[in-house]
Amino acid sequence: MRLGLANILIFLFLTISLTYTYHFKANQRSPVILIPGDGGSQVEAKINKTSVVHYVCEKVSSNFFNIWLNLELLVPIIIDCWIDNMKLLYNNETRKTTNSDGVEIQIPGWGDPFVVEYLDPSKVSPGSYFKDIANMLVKDLGYIRNVSLRGAPYDFRKGPNENNEYFVKLKSLVEETYAINNNQPITMLAHSMGGPMSLIFLQNQSQKWKDKYIKMLITLAGAWGGSVKALKVFAIGDDLGAYLLRESILKDQQITSPSLGWLLPSKLFWKDNEILVETQLKNYTFADMRQYLIDINVPNGWEFRKDNEKFQLNFSPPGVELHCLHGISVDTVEKLFYKPGMSIDGYPQLITGDGDGTVNLRSLRGCTYWNDKQKQKIYYQSFPRINHMEILRNSTVLDYIRNVLKF
Repeated sequence: MRLGLANILIFLFLTISLTYTYHFKANQRSPVILIPGDGGSQVEAKINKTSVVHYVCEKVSSNFFNIWLNLELLVPIIIDCWIDNMKLLYNNETRKTTNSDGVEIQIPGWGDPFVVEYLDPSKVSPGSYFKDIANMLVKDLGYIRNVSLRGAPYDFRKGPNENNEYFVKLKSLVEETYAINNNQPITMLAHSMGGPMSLIFLQNQSQKWKDKYIKMLITLAGAWGGSVKALKVFAIGDDLGAYLLRESILKDQQITSPSLGWLLPSKLFWKDNEILVETQLKNYTFADMRQYLIDINVPNGWEFRKDNEKFQLNFSPPGVELHCLHGISVDTVEKLFYKPGMSIDGYPQLITGDGDGTVNLRSLRGCTYWNDKQKQKIYYQSFPRINHMEILRNSTVLDYIRNVLKF
């Protein structure tokens, strides 16, 4: 039986309409902007120096090169060059930091998720960050990089007091991503320090703006109230989980970062009389933290804290739907113990408690404080024995994110 022209046209119209409707609905999923934590953005440097700390260090580079995370720069001797290029210099009068003389730093790839998926552009395994989450969103849910999946990198060395431009750019990125995705509200997906960075951003937007542009905030291992590990880093450094790297060497760069001072334990979560450092001659309580930093010869640590403490103490809710996810039951430092006879310049024993290996449980659970303080829903879930970095690739966590964004 032959179809009439009118029937054929109707059939084609319905087919095209159904196809268009299917694709349109498929694209209605909330676009995602990835907000990294401390160490979670690529960093590039360009140098033009008159002197260097070691004869093997280059004085001049014609172009910007990847400095974080470039594993080739973290090998013995060469790491001295890396520290000098990566460290910040603090001005006690301006309360601001600058790069080392002759060093220009830039954070590449604004809006591009690649620069937070991989910290090393060569995609070596140790440099993967949001990679697994991004791949899941693209492969399973049809997200498109640089369209419905974006990245918001920033200079993680600096505290929020020096990242005002970032917050302005983030607002523009949200509005741009909203517009190019059929006016769909955005999901902000943040890790670690990215949690409180996202909170500060949202606190400074009107509720009307948030209702229009933000669908929800998903946080992984949010460091809402800081961490005792930040105090440990000021004392002895951190090896970044790489056994070949020495904490004491990396410390020289780490202690110049104001963001580390911002991440010190918050008075909202720790009591003044809680002992954070125990020595034979003196116990340093939370209230004594400033004196401890002075005694271990990192007085700028307290200045960093003073510059950024207001951001810790403003703990008003984000005003958007929140999914707060984190690991538990992983040994996490909660006190530094110097054995009798040991100098405070020595390596303390790390007394541990509950947390995700980096952030203490009380800080991770900080989001529950808002349960009755905003009308938007708050969903909270902890994951046993999932550490601070594993949460970015754990299959159960990925399933949770997939299910939340599926509809």
